[in-house]
Amino acid sequence: MAEASSSGKAHRGSWKLAAVVACMFGFGFALVPLYGAICQLTGLNGKNAGMLVSAKVQEQVDSKRTVKVEFLTTVNGGRVWTFKAEQPAIEVHPGQLYTVYFDAANQQDQDVVGQAVPSVAPWSAAKHLHKTECFCFNQQPFKAGEAKHMPVRFMLDPELPADVDTVTLSYTFFDVTRLAQQAGGRDKPNSPKS
Repeated sequence: MAEASSSGKAHRGSWKLAAVVACMFGFGFALVPLYGAICQLTGLNGKNAGMLVSAKVQEQVDSKRTVKVEFLTTVNGGRVWTFKAEQPAIEVHPGQLYTVYFDAANQQDQDVVGQAVPSVAPWSAAKHLHKTECFCFNQQPFKAGEAKHMPVRFMLDPELPADVDTVTLSYTFFDVTRLAQQAGGRDKPNSPKS
């Protein structure tokens, strides 16, 4: 009788564990759009309206001031991708447009779709960052084994607080293949090649 009772408890425990794992997977899957929405609303992690595309920026170069801009890259979830900035940092003059490049490669044997989520530190610098072009504005489809050389065109406006001498621009690449498939996008990845 005791064996049947402990077997029943173990069976219920297994189902509870499976439910917890399924919930964790669902939460992780929803994390990218949820994170973006929360950061956009709150300005958390350097995301705010200043991070959005600026169709036009007028250059007014402050050649007396130099700010170091650092570039950090991360791939979320241990995916088999490479992702890095062409240069780890550059010196810029506020009010001048700059173009930098990032290299990403899908090292898997299947097509994937990636989405980069940007952030800026210090937080006070985010509203002074204006981008006219960025791979982070759109999902990026990658064929199996494909590599891309992707531009970011940006400017720090001259109203950047005087005490800010270093700005860190970070990008985290997320695998959004399933989201892209659910959205019915035309860039649906293929199944793994055999």
